[in-house]
Amino acid sequence: MSTYAVTNPATGETLATYEPATDAEVEAAVAAADSAYRTWSRAAAPSERADRLRRVAELHRERRDELAAIIVREMGKPLAAAEGEVDFAADITAYYADRIGEITGDSPIPIEGEGEAVIRRSPLGVLLGIMPWNFPYYQVARFAAPNIAVGNTILLKHAPQCPESAAAIDAIYRDAGFPAGVYTNLYLSNEQAADVIADRRVQGVSVTGSERAGAAVAEVAGRNLKKVALELGGSDPFILLSTDDLDAAVSAAAEARLDNVGQSCNGAKRFIVVDEFYEAFVEKFAAAMAEAKVGDPFEDDTVLGPLSSLTAAERLAEQVDRAVAQGATLVTGGTRDGAFYPGTVLTDVTPEMDAYREEFFGPVGVVYRVADEAAAVELANDTPFGLGSYVFTTDAEQAARVAEAIEAGMVYVNLVLADEAGLPFGGVKRSGTSRELGLLAADEFVNKKLIRTAP
Repeated sequence: MSTYAVTNPATGETLATYEPATDAEVEAAVAAADSAYRTWSRAAAPSERADRLRRVAELHRERRDELAAIIVREMGKPLAAAEGEVDFAADITAYYADRIGEITGDSPIPIEGEGEAVIRRSPLGVLLGIMPWNFPYYQVARFAAPNIAVGNTILLKHAPQCPESAAAIDAIYRDAGFPAGVYTNLYLSNEQAADVIADRRVQGVSVTGSERAGAAVAEVAGRNLKKVALELGGSDPFILLSTDDLDAAVSAAAEARLDNVGQSCNGAKRFIVVDEFYEAFVEKFAAAMAEAKVGDPFEDDTVLGPLSSLTAAERLAEQVDRAVAQGATLVTGGTRDGAFYPGTVLTDVTPEMDAYREEFFGPVGVVYRVADEAAAVELANDTPFGLGSYVFTTDAEQAARVAEAIEAGMVYVNLVLADEAGLPFGGVKRSGTSRELGLLAADEFVNKKLIRTAP
């Protein structure tokens, strides 16, 4: 049976299966991507690539209802969130189309001698993207759009549980008028993906996923001297140091934990609260998490649909049960119903427990008590991850100090869920090695060629 299948996590029903690519189909796809790079991507004016990317954005918006329904079925995302994801994917794609001049233009360099010097950004060629299931459209847009804008061509291996959305994106790129080979969806096995990375015609690979997946891809890429970009896990701290409105801070904390049913790499996961607010925060935060409606993801008021799969829910439940067995306090939640899992809060987690360093990929928040700013920063940094972070304080100088001290790729001060197409996304430590979104994303897979010219 194919490993690429649409299995509705809300019901457990397998709705469709997709045949994996044959080796002959993989070879044809790599050859077509290489040909498209050499004959179209490098020859087409940047404005032509931009026009077709704008059409990709338009098609996302025109097919919004269809696209959103697909991912509700595939991975259980609540409908409103699914619609928002389609909108964001369209915005990201349009962002790169609208900034094609900045992305592809020369950058002059001051020199001491006569003449001139510039950095010219040139595409590398064929790239492989290995994408996760938690944001089926957004993840693809932030990889494919900037790289197609600069002139690279894309082979895309989506998550096995997202074959229908993968096919829908592939159709959008075809319908937008891109030549064959510029964007190609492939239902690859892991072994086939390794062969693609090793292929001399493929110049780089980007993977968003788990540490295990990132390490496996990086190993293959390293052996074959290929550029690799990694966007991996996170255990982002939410630090509450001071506030004039505790209810608002708690609301932000719950939103940051419950977004995408808690299945977001940069979702707030560890809530670090100073003594003054700790008891009240735990009480209010637990109430907010408990009130989040669990139910049919197609219903308008559902906050928590199912997790992406029964296996994901079972894994999360095992983590929570193990934390409690090791001495953590379960304040609310913690009871699995099939693939559904309620908003859950743990306290009294200590460094000796597995939960102290694990990532909870679901609607589980762990709250820690600290004495002061220094202790908060120390705890925030005591993790193998370094993706995002959130700081809530009424003191602007304190906010600046903490933002500087936190070991993370992103710091958001007094707000959550504030991602934008133009804001770089990425982390440090075991959270990854690259940046996506913003203009930095368009620099990941380019040849920054120096051209020095005599007067």
